[in-house]
Formats: sequence, structure tokens, C-alpha cells
Amino acid sequence: MEDARKKFAERLKAALEQAGYAAKPAVLEREFNLRYWGKPVTLHGVRRWLRGESIPTEDKMLVLAQWLNQDPSALLFGAEVSRQITERNLLLDRVFIQERETIEAFLGLSAQRRKLLREVIQTFAQVEKLPLAVAAQPLAITPSAITPVPEAVDVQPPPVDPLAAPTEEETPLPAVE
Repeated sequence: MEDARKKFAERLKAALEQAGYAAKPAVLEREFNLRYWGKPVTLHGVRRWLRGESIPTEDKMLVLAQWLNQDPSALLFGAEVSRQITERNLLLDRVFIQERETIEAFLGLSAQRRKLLREVIQTFAQVEKLPLAVAAQPLAITPSAITPVPEAVDVQPPPVDPLAAPTEEETPLPAVE
């Protein structure tokens, strides 16, 4: 946590200088209290911000960010974290409606079926990362994983008698509510 406070102090000093202010406690105290509607901060309090001994509360952070024309999360956590969040949000905005509908349908499944689908998806993602020669092998789908199998193995399931009682291996999944 101490490292986070030190990094915040560095970002605060840089933001003050970028806005044309000296990174000094007296300047910060005076300018901040002109803009803050709550109880004024003390010289000792802002000195602690600049030394990396403390981080302002959320309401004070918002005033600092508005005054210094900074993104509050960038001021608190750094531009890199803020950029990563922005990129992630842009990526999520690009998800097509079909993927959103698929995700909603997935969330509506039972826990057992969600687990099975999660394993299938994770295995496909792992296969995508394999070299082409390995990834080109046929896949055998099992409830616990998807594994590459040699070409000579027949992966067709045996015929099932619809009137026969299910065996232990064939116990059907519970119905979806």
C-alpha cells in the first residue's frame, strides 16, 4: 500500500506541474480549499499527500481531478491502469449481439451445464494456442475435457436404444428450469 501512496504522490506532483502550479504544500492547500466545498484540508494533510504518506478520500480526489483536469482513476491508479480499463470497455462494447445473447443463454443454464460448457470453451481456447500439426488432429469430446486423438481412432458414439434405461455413464443431465 505504501508503494501505491508513493506513486499517487508522484502523479499528483506531475499533475500540479502540468496544470501550471508548483508542487508545494502551501500552493496545494490554498488552491484545493478554494474549490472544495467540505471542511478545508490542512497544510499537514496536503503535505502527507505530496509525500506519499496518505491518499485523499474519494470526494477530495474528485475535486483534485476536476481542478487539475485529470481522470480520477488515472490520478489515483495511473494512466496505464486507466488505459487498460478503457481498452477493455471498448472491447466489450464491440461484442456483437449474438455473443451477448449467447452469454445470457449460458447464464440461464444449470450450474452443471455451465461447467461443462466452460470446460469445452477453455479446451478449445487451449487448442487454438497449440501448433498447427497438433491442433489439426480430430477431437474427442468428453464431459471433462476435449483431447486430441490419433486419426485411426473412430470417435463415433455407439448407437443408443431410446427405450433402454440409461446406464451410470449415460445418466442424463437434469432438465433446465
